[in-house]
Amino acid sequence: MNRAKTIAHPALNDSVATRQSNRRAEVRIARRFDDLLMVYAVRSAVYIAEQERPFAEEFDGNDHCATHFIGFIKGEPAGCIRARFFHDFVKLERLAVLKRCRKSTLAYELVRCGIALARRKGFRRIYAHSREGLEAFWARFGGKPIGADRHLTFSGFRYTEMVINLEPLPDRLPPHRRP
Repeated sequence: MNRAKTIAHPALNDSVATRQSNRRAEVRIARRFDDLLMVYAVRSAVYIAEQERPFAEEFDGNDHCATHFIGFIKGEPAGCIRARFFHDFVKLERLAVLKRCRKSTLAYELVRCGIALARRKGFRRIYAHSREGLEAFWARFGGKPIGADRHLTFSGFRYTEMVINLEPLPDRLPPHRRP
């Protein structure tokens, strides 16, 4: 695995590793073409094959303007999330973990890395869509429903719009610096 220099903040390292019940979860920013292929393979397996979503809804054209995180279990691609950066907020979306790996900490590590990068870049707000019944997952990160009437349906699933308010890090990156 190609490792760049280590930077003090975990979301900016090439990888972040955790352990739980003999399952090693590793997350890194997708920087190479093969990393993106792994992201697309995981998303296709989860959203298109497992949940039977249409290709055009899953691959919406926003992947080229996003930062992607790829997660591994025992060295194999098993999860991903993308972050899109707007003027004053970050949108974390397309969180996917292969079914066989959902008892690992990978989903948590992917979201933690996305939040850490947003904070490191100085953002104060994150938006996410929580599939109905999974709002408690986002609440672990400070996520709160935007309002009782803020729901949407996408590909037959109902979602709650969530927001996470952040305190930026004092040593955040300058706007022009790429992690």
